[in-house]
Amino acid sequence: MKITDLISVETICLDLKSKTKSEVIDELVDILDKAGKLNDKEAYKKEILKRETVSSTGLEEGIAIPHGKTKAVKIPAIAFGYSKEGIDYESLDDEPSKLFFMIAASEDATDSHIETLSRLTTYLLDDSFREKLLQVKTKEEVINLIDKKEREETEVSEIKNSNKPFVLAVTACPTGIAHTYMAANSLKEKAKEMGVEIKVETNGSTGVKNELTKEEIARAEAIIVAADKKVEMSRFNGKHVIEVPVIQGIKNPEELIARAIKKDAPIYRADSKTSKIENDNLSPVAKYFYKPLMNGVSYMLPFVVGGGILIAISFLFGIKAFDPADPSFNPIAKFLMDIGGGGAFALMIPILAGFIGMGIADRPGFMPAMVGGFMAKNAGGGFLGGLIAGFVAGYIVLFIKNMTKGMPESLEGLKPVLIYPLFSLLLTGLIMKFLLIPISGINAGMANFLNNMGTGNLVLLGIVLGGMMAVDMGGPVNKAAFTFGIAAIEAGNLAPHAAVMAGGMVPPLAIAIATTIFKNKFTEEERENGLTNYIMGASFITEGAIPFAAADPLLVIPACITGSAIAGGLAMVFGNTLPAPHGGIFVIPLVHNWPMYIVAILVGSLVTATIIGLVKKPVIEENKKQVA
Repeated sequence: MKITDLISVETICLDLKSKTKSEVIDELVDILDKAGKLNDKEAYKKEILKRETVSSTGLEEGIAIPHGKTKAVKIPAIAFGYSKEGIDYESLDDEPSKLFFMIAASEDATDSHIETLSRLTTYLLDDSFREKLLQVKTKEEVINLIDKKEREETEVSEIKNSNKPFVLAVTACPTGIAHTYMAANSLKEKAKEMGVEIKVETNGSTGVKNELTKEEIARAEAIIVAADKKVEMSRFNGKHVIEVPVIQGIKNPEELIARAIKKDAPIYRADSKTSKIENDNLSPVAKYFYKPLMNGVSYMLPFVVGGGILIAISFLFGIKAFDPADPSFNPIAKFLMDIGGGGAFALMIPILAGFIGMGIADRPGFMPAMVGGFMAKNAGGGFLGGLIAGFVAGYIVLFIKNMTKGMPESLEGLKPVLIYPLFSLLLTGLIMKFLLIPISGINAGMANFLNNMGTGNLVLLGIVLGGMMAVDMGGPVNKAAFTFGIAAIEAGNLAPHAAVMAGGMVPPLAIAIATTIFKNKFTEEERENGLTNYIMGASFITEGAIPFAAADPLLVIPACITGSAIAGGLAMVFGNTLPAPHGGIFVIPLVHNWPMYIVAILVGSLVTATIIGLVKKPVIEENKKQVA
């Protein structure tokens, strides 16, 4: 969203009458209200004042940007006010503020609110732009000046060559929620420090954002691909490409950018016969197993989460309420079960297999792997059968590609439409036919093993699964535990995933509690970031704890593992079962013996928070040293 889409002559005042901070807030709120941008003037003002109690929005260089996000806003807008004399707005440099931008964001606003705020701040800290803004005579000049600045910035970032090294990056994680954007921000911040121009494409849960263009790819020194799932690679043909797990984008941005500038990376080669990175630096496990697996898991998760929660809701009517032959039958329960179980869960295994195959062999690997996964689902091969089908089909396609390299060029067109699909499907089907008998036996044996585990063994399993969730907070170990929990649900055992979710909720919740209780152990910025971890933890987003773990790994990671293991073990002790694979606090009412499940999570969180609070050294903030 452009700034000029939000500002108009009706929301501009070039001669503010206010003399104090409270007066200028009232005056700008009145401007927005008279322009018809607000539903409730007083409610919006209350939100602005609430934000000011957190910290003043008065910046440096005579700038203030008060802002609020609330349902009291009818139409998103920006009000601009100019005070020639200046007003004491409690700015960072204690200088009077002259330029005021008040942002009114509607309650359903998402990234646009933050993006607009960020762009405004960047523009206003540009001395040249700010000086021009101080010289405007008419309201139209304000709009024209901002529009010109936005167009210039677009040209600089997308078209114009600069003297700075230019690097591109792509970030992606299996869930596309946290790691994707944390890696992107880490790379951008470090590039700014290093004086490097960078553009980062994110492959998140809502799709591709900030997509790289052909012109940018051609101009770039190198491309950094920090991803745990498959991204579109053929566009990078002939370019130096650094391919690493997404966590490296968070932890080692400087090293990656330095390598990109030096072109210290293999050249990516893609053609109709093969796609590969020459001499890439990925470990064999990451290249041949982990990345294809995470590609499958990332596409499977929406089916698991959506279908699992609908199935869990159907259980509220009775465990057998979906069965017309059961006395507890309820048509709503059947409807929910048909969608969740008959729809989403029926497709879960084929989808997993299909995208594992695609992660190995690109598009030709998708169809045979999905059919293999479908065969596994129908034969009782379950989650394990789907995994094997994906890898079998993917590597069969690679084998066929290799065997057909010597075919005449005139027959190249037959490969994707006839040779690959026919022979890969036939071979995958034959292999799965023979493998499904032992796979089904193993799958049934695992289900029987879980169902017959004694209390002591279950507690141990819960401790291990809970602890694993905190080892790398969204990385391979975390995903291994999460995948095991899903497999257990699919096999009909609902206990392991209760330990998994409890363990995954502990790290961010513990961080939030620690920053709230032990305030002297954290900087002001850390305390503010800690508050968001209440939401992250409650929503079962373990990645919220990563910044704190990265800052102090020797303390935070062991503390989180301890608390998560305790929570997982207690969940087993209390006999908790979880029919939904995700959802955090929103699905806790579906947990068997849910009050004690909350106790398990809180105990684990408090243990971790206490360890961090007692061991971590107090911090001395710089602003406390500057007392006159």
